[in-house]
Amino acid sequence: MKAKHLRLILGDQLNVMHSWFEQVDSDVVYVIAELYQEANYTKHHSQKITAFFAAMDNFAQTLESKGHQVCYLTLDETAKYQDLPALIATLVTTYASEDFSYVRPDEYRLRAQLSEMSAQLAVPVYEVDSEHFLLPFDELADHFKAATHVRMENFYRFMRKRFAILMNGAKPEGDAWNFDANNRQSFKKTDLKFIPKPLVFDNPASDYLQRIKHHKIDTIGRESEHVAYPINRQQSLELLTFFCEHQLENFGNFQDAMTVASPYAWSLYHSRLSFSLNCKMLNPLEVIETALAAYQASAGKITLAQIEGFVRQILGWREYVRGMYWANMPNYAEQNFLEAKRDLPAFFWNANTKMQCLRSAISQSLKHAYAHHIQRLMITGNFALLAGIAPSQVDDWYLGIYIDAIEWVELPNTRSMALFADGGWIATKPYAASGNYVNKMSDYCKGCHYNVKEKVGANACPLNSLYWNFIDQNYDKFAGNHRMSFPIRNWDKMAPAKKIEIREHATQLLNNLDNL
Repeated sequence: MKAKHLRLILGDQLNVMHSWFEQVDSDVVYVIAELYQEANYTKHHSQKITAFFAAMDNFAQTLESKGHQVCYLTLDETAKYQDLPALIATLVTTYASEDFSYVRPDEYRLRAQLSEMSAQLAVPVYEVDSEHFLLPFDELADHFKAATHVRMENFYRFMRKRFAILMNGAKPEGDAWNFDANNRQSFKKTDLKFIPKPLVFDNPASDYLQRIKHHKIDTIGRESEHVAYPINRQQSLELLTFFCEHQLENFGNFQDAMTVASPYAWSLYHSRLSFSLNCKMLNPLEVIETALAAYQASAGKITLAQIEGFVRQILGWREYVRGMYWANMPNYAEQNFLEAKRDLPAFFWNANTKMQCLRSAISQSLKHAYAHHIQRLMITGNFALLAGIAPSQVDDWYLGIYIDAIEWVELPNTRSMALFADGGWIATKPYAASGNYVNKMSDYCKGCHYNVKEKVGANACPLNSLYWNFIDQNYDKFAGNHRMSFPIRNWDKMAPAKKIEIREHATQLLNNLDNL
């Protein structure tokens, strides 16, 4: 079989609306491949790999049903190739292709690999846009500079104006740009009974799981014979509709809240659309417009605070972290401003800890390959920050365990937001918190082995002494940061004897992290 034009589609490029597919061309063959290098470059959650493979397989079938020629290769067929370039070089020869094209990867690692390969192939190579993000790739440099703080709020306002979203002319709807202060409610007991049962799917995964095992791909998390997340555009649209009908009305209020007292504690009011978005089965603008339509048709049931909080996640944050990623790669992955060096505790792999907040967030992640943004930032991320865990180890854990984790979105969230390893490119202060924050935003502290009110002693919440020890150990780095002046003043006011107690207790904890 011959094909004049060979085109590569990666596992996170499942955009059926791409201009490539507007016309059927018998001279074109699309390559979609389950790659050992992608399944194994970090230790992924089992459900993450099966979800990607299932979505890729489904996408190939969709293209074929529309008349396109597709070369779908399973792990069984690609395992013999050293890497992606070796596979492409063979396929170019096999199909006697006159050229090779690929969609620009969202990960620096893959783009560099394909760029290097381009110079070695004997045929012309073309890179095309993903036609997915709202801000064009060529405009990123206009808004993001390397090693430079870029304020997300300013970028978000620019995007609101550019796309005329929630705007009244030149002014924001409701005369406020964001309602973040309204979006910090915790659950009361009466709220819990209204949390909706999440929409999940029952997509078969046994074939993909069998191949993963056969090729000895090392995974983490609970294995499942089914994929509970959308694996095609139709299911993704179903999940979007479900969110707008059942969750959006309370999304803003409870987007930061956490609980163990609901059977749906893992999903709450979150859309869980990130896998569909990051694989490009949904377009961000259509998600925003669908949610806006639901808001406008709700006759006040969905308030401005709810819809604005959701819009900010996609129009603001998602586009913003992409810009920060590309502006700072490849140096982003080397940042370690706080010189953190400790190993990730063993309980990150099995949730075997007496700290209920960490046990809940990690066990949920291992079970569902999902946790919402505050669980990631202020539970697992905050602990890793306070304990001084090496950023590379935290990166690998986050990248592997979450179904929606792709480096362009994961790295800025871990290095910058969770760990402050960039020293302030995104956040102007570390998102460090004691047990008080956890107690305020969740019911994790109720029934926990540790006492959230105590700073030292066998029963004291470890986050408390670790927090103050973190301030002490990084005192010089934070002294000039006005946003850290309040905790620094409180530390300065503390009695010398109390400081010694806290330091000693924190040292004991840090020397025994695996047993917390």
